[in-house]
Amino acid sequence: MAIKKKEVQEAASAAVKKNFNLGNFKKKKGFSNASVKFKEQGWIPLSKAFQDITSLPGIPTGHITLLRGHSDTGKTTALLEAAVNAQKQGILPVFIVSEMKWSWEHAKEMGLEFTEVVDADGKVTDYEGFFLYADRGTLNTIEEVAVYMADLLDEQAKGNLPHDLCFFWDSIGSIPCDLSVRSNKNNNEWNAGAMSTQFGNNLNQKILLSRKENSPYTNTLVAINKVWTMKPEHPMGQPKLQNKGGMSMWYDATLVVTFGNITNPGTSKIKAVKDGLQVEFAKRTNIQIEKNHIGGVQSRGRVVMTSHGFIEDDKKAIDKYRDTHKEHWLKLVGTIDFDLIEEGDLEEEVISTGILD
Repeated sequence: MAIKKKEVQEAASAAVKKNFNLGNFKKKKGFSNASVKFKEQGWIPLSKAFQDITSLPGIPTGHITLLRGHSDTGKTTALLEAAVNAQKQGILPVFIVSEMKWSWEHAKEMGLEFTEVVDADGKVTDYEGFFLYADRGTLNTIEEVAVYMADLLDEQAKGNLPHDLCFFWDSIGSIPCDLSVRSNKNNNEWNAGAMSTQFGNNLNQKILLSRKENSPYTNTLVAINKVWTMKPEHPMGQPKLQNKGGMSMWYDATLVVTFGNITNPGTSKIKAVKDGLQVEFAKRTNIQIEKNHIGGVQSRGRVVMTSHGFIEDDKKAIDKYRDTHKEHWLKLVGTIDFDLIEEGDLEEEVISTGILD
């Protein structure tokens, strides 16, 4: 009797499956193929020197890219290269400057287009152009940064900001959370928790969802992430490079680029020298692709960073750079006939976070 009942149940189940149409079910529920399709991958190009080392065109649009490393290792150079090219592509750069090391002069040297607004006395009072800019004058906590970004995304969705956006944040780890401010304590755990809540569980997903084919705009986040070096956990262990602000941004990032070394910047200065005058000409730095969830390629190499962008690490490229920017060096050194010397030692270190992604 039990066997016969089971046979009836199986026959009924088979009949239901036979008459079931998955397409009709999706249509009835409002599911569409557009909800699972992604746009063709776009890129904001970086310099050829960066491309040659990384085997990547630049910054992937619709994704989160982290630029991390010790101070003065090339992170801002990469960020500004991306911003300049985003501007050229009609992607609106949104600068979030929480570390307050921003230089309009440097941005102009890199090629960012803007005009100076001057008063009757000729004093610069503002800068205008195809970009948005906010700093610690208005954004003093992690939560305020998140609200600012969310508001722009909402305005975009309403049709009031009809442009693809690329957020350029300098930098994660340089700004506390609201609780840290109110308690007058810069608590790392609180800050990391706020980053996870505001970005990992919210804004990051909105940015990544803009890759969907049914999204009218594509939005991107490029963030500089400050770092610290964790001491070896045992006598035979190795130091590890860790991100300030916690690891939520690491986990959501598609691309992570590390500049310099683990325990030190790992750069060497190239100086222009003439009659006792020394001016920094450029720096050599290491670049390593640590996380790449687009092509999977992980690479490492050296590049020369200048005040005008990255160039290849060879004499021909350096000589061409000196010749291309004659006016710049005439202003700083008084001549283009100067010697180049190098200070510092680029140590080779293999970057390891100890993180499985």
